[in-house]
Amino acid sequence: MPELYPDATSLAQSIRNGEVTAKAVVAAALARIAEHNPSLNCFTTVLAEQAMGDADTVDQAIAAGHNPGPLAGVPFGVKDLFDIAGVRTLAGSKINATRSPAAQDATLIQRLKQAGAVLVGAQLMDEYAYGFVTENSHYGPCRNPHDLNRMTGGSSGGSAASVAAGLVPLALGSDTNGSIRVPSALCGIFGLKPTFGRLSRARTYPFVASLDHLGPFTRSVRDSALAFDLMQGPDPADPACTQRPAQLCLPELSKGIDGLRIAIADEYFATNAEPDILTAVEHLGQALGATQRVTIPEAKRARAAAFIITASEGSHLHLDDLRKTPQDFDTATRDRFLAGALIPATWYLQAQRFRAWYRDRVRELFQQVDIILAPTVPCPAPLIGQTTLKLDGVETLLRPNIGLFTQPLSFIGLPIVNVPIQRPGQLPIGMQIIAAPYQEALALRVAAYLESQGLVAAPVPTLP
Repeated sequence: MPELYPDATSLAQSIRNGEVTAKAVVAAALARIAEHNPSLNCFTTVLAEQAMGDADTVDQAIAAGHNPGPLAGVPFGVKDLFDIAGVRTLAGSKINATRSPAAQDATLIQRLKQAGAVLVGAQLMDEYAYGFVTENSHYGPCRNPHDLNRMTGGSSGGSAASVAAGLVPLALGSDTNGSIRVPSALCGIFGLKPTFGRLSRARTYPFVASLDHLGPFTRSVRDSALAFDLMQGPDPADPACTQRPAQLCLPELSKGIDGLRIAIADEYFATNAEPDILTAVEHLGQALGATQRVTIPEAKRARAAAFIITASEGSHLHLDDLRKTPQDFDTATRDRFLAGALIPATWYLQAQRFRAWYRDRVRELFQQVDIILAPTVPCPAPLIGQTTLKLDGVETLLRPNIGLFTQPLSFIGLPIVNVPIQRPGQLPIGMQIIAAPYQEALALRVAAYLESQGLVAAPVPTLP
C-alpha cells in the first residue's frame, strides 16, 4: 500500500482486479490509524477485528468470481453519531457512553457495506454536533493533519481529518450549519452536503431535525459522486428522506461546464474574510467563466434565524439530561442548550416564517443562474484553543463565526460541494459550489472541471 491512499474508486478497482487484497488494504488502514491516531485524535472507536472479517468476506467473494460492489474493500469511517451495530453511539458526549449499544447500523452504513466498503471505526466530533471546532472536552481536540497545532473545524472534524491524513479514503459526516463544509475546507478535502432529505438520516443521533444533513468526505470529486450515488434512495425509516428516485451524479462528471450559468455571490459573501480567500474565489470564478454576481438576500438575517432554530430544537432534545445530569455536559454545549431552552416560542415561529420567505427568494436566483460560488470559511484553520479571530479588522468570537458563510445556505437545504483550493505551502481553504435543490450533479460537474484543470485538489500533509 502507498503511504497515502489512492482515491476510493481506484482502490476498489485494484481490489476487484486482484492487484491487492481487501485484507491487505484494510490491514494497512488499521496500521496507519494505530500509528497516527494518537497524534491526530480523529477516531473514537476502531473496529479492527470486525473490519478484517468484512475484508475477508470481500476477498472470498472475489475468489468465487462474484463482484462485491463498486467500493469493494474500501475502508471508511463515520462520525460518531451514526449507529454502528454493537457499538455505543457517543455523539461526542459523556452521557451517551453509559447507554446501550446500537442494535443495527445506520442506513447509510448499510448501503456502503452493500457496495463492498469496510467500516473501520467511528470518528470524533463536537459534543452533540454543537460546534465548529471539534475540541471535545471529554475526548480531547482533533488535530489538523496539515498542522497539529491547528483545529480541524467541526463538528465532523474527526471524519475530515481521517481523510485528509490518508487514514481512510472515505468518511461520512453530518452538516447542520456547516459541519461537513467547514472541516473539509480547513483540512483541504472535498465535502458534499446534499439537498436536505436527499440521504437517509435513519439511525443517526440528531442535532436539529429540520436542519440536519448527512454526506461524504473524500479526496476526489469522483469518490464524492460515487459515494453519494450509492447512498441515495428513499428510506421509510426516515420521514424526511425524499421519495424521489436516485439521480446518479457519477455519469455527469465528464460533461464539463459548457452552457452552465455560473455566478459569484457578492455583498455578505464578499466581506468578512481574509483577502486571500476572497481573491481565491474570484480566481476560480474567472476560470469557470463566471460573468455574473448575485446577491443572496438577507443572508445575515438568515444566519440569525438559523441560530434561533438550532438553539431551540437542539435544546429541546436534551432537556431531560439538562435537568438530571447538567454536570456531564461540555460546559460550552450545556450553556448553549440552556440558552436555547429559554428562547420564546414566538421567536422560533418567526424564524421559521422567515426561513420559508428566504428559501423562496434564494430559489428565485436559480432562475437566473445554475451555480453560485462563495467562500467556505473566512480564514484558514485557527490554532487549537483560539477563541477569537479578526474579520475586516474587527475582533470577534471564533466558534460562532467560523461558519458564517455556511450557515445561511444549509438553513434552506441547498446542495453544496466544498472544494479544496490549491495553495502550495499554505494551509488549506475552500470554496462552496452551490446549486438549486436536487442539482447535486451540477455542483459536482463544476467541481470535477476545476479538479481536471488542477485548480482544486486535496493536498498531501506531512505527518510526523
